[in-house]
Amino acid sequence: MGIGGRRTRERPDDGWTFFRQWLKNPLAIAAVSPSSRELAQKMLRELPPGADKVIELGGGTGSVTRETLAHGIAPDRLLVLELNQELHTHLAREFPQAHVACGDARDLKLVADRIGFLDDAPADAVISGLGLLSMSRPTQHAILEAAFSVLAPQGRFIQFTYGPTNPVSRDVMRDLDLSSRRASFTLWNMPPATVYVLSRAKSRRVAPVRAR
Repeated sequence: MGIGGRRTRERPDDGWTFFRQWLKNPLAIAAVSPSSRELAQKMLRELPPGADKVIELGGGTGSVTRETLAHGIAPDRLLVLELNQELHTHLAREFPQAHVACGDARDLKLVADRIGFLDDAPADAVISGLGLLSMSRPTQHAILEAAFSVLAPQGRFIQFTYGPTNPVSRDVMRDLDLSSRRASFTLWNMPPATVYVLSRAKSRRVAPVRAR
């Protein structure tokens, strides 16, 4: 059993719930099935050491949410943002103790502030199931800018993608001064997926040398 007596494994009807929403709007939902448990666990392994406050973008049917709670993140330290109204209702019913909000990822800071999620501290990580690969550069920029505005200085943006490379445009990475690394790959997902970790780039400036 999971937090508050909830099961941590994917429910049998989750796949159908997800697929039904994909049929309604395939361009807005990146896959035809929920993320696998293995993929969720690989993403959670990339949390910063000691992380206890997490935001999930694109909660879907809750496959990653369940693993996040099973990983040890307390429900009241988890904010799940989902734009699709039916999926949001599903998540709110499944995870009543977590912060589940219906909204656009570009408005993350506004949503988090409205519910007081950032009152005591910024988030340690943002876990994203959004289809960034299919989004325009302006949309990517707005989402990443919003995400890093709520993250601690050493916070991480953990994203999975079905493509062979970092799904975030090089222009966006440069504009926001971000760096990325390929963290892991899993075949046991449909389709196979790669996890990337984005963080603020370390300054490359050389400290000035005092003249003698």
